Amino acid sequence: MDTTQRTEQQRSADRRRRELLEAADRVVLRDGPQASMNAIAAEAGITKPILYRHFGDKGGLYAALAKRHTDALLDSLRAALDAPAERRERVEATLDTYLAAIEARPQVYRFLMHPSDGSAGEQGFDVGKHSAPLLRRMGEELAQVIEDRLDLGPGSQQLARVWGHGIVGMMHAAGDWWLGERPCSRAELVRSLADLLWGRLAAAGDKIGGPGF
Repeated sequence: MDTTQRTEQQRSADRRRRELLEAADRVVLRDGPQASMNAIAAEAGITKPILYRHFGDKGGLYAALAKRHTDALLDSLRAALDAPAERRERVEATLDTYLAAIEARPQVYRFLMHPSDGSAGEQGFDVGKHSAPLLRRMGEELAQVIEDRLDLGPGSQQLARVWGHGIVGMMHAAGDWWLGERPCSRAELVRSLADLLWGRLAAAGDKIGGPGF
């Protein structure tokens, strides 16, 4: 097989994988945590063994969907952090971007973070095994942004990681509670979380030569 044929086959496989993920997204938007491999296969017009051939099992499909949505969320968060605004405004915009994302697609969020009992047991699927790396990735990404932009003094790399993972943990826990109970408006939650973060963030100077925070 020559290089051209291999490249075309890879493109075809990538295209088919995207189509299957889009079918999975439609089912998740409809069924949320109850989404099953059977329903996803039916939506895609294939049999479940063919779905397994592409993703291995539900854990493989979950990982692919998690990456797809996390990539999109991180792009949105980076855009909020890079917006031409005062630091406090960017902090609030970043918090709001995360909350707006889970509010806009709550079924996707619940599928990723709160599968139903039946879904969790399908093919030995363990959401904790997969959701923890998703949050850890977001924490590391935010830690890198903080390290690149803020002058935190001695031990800056470790402190940036503490802040990155701490902020992601706060956003996740507060957002999860808020999405379930809706005790206040999104704007009120954003302001309250920004108030909690603001003291130390306001005091830190921009890193010399960095893009600024």
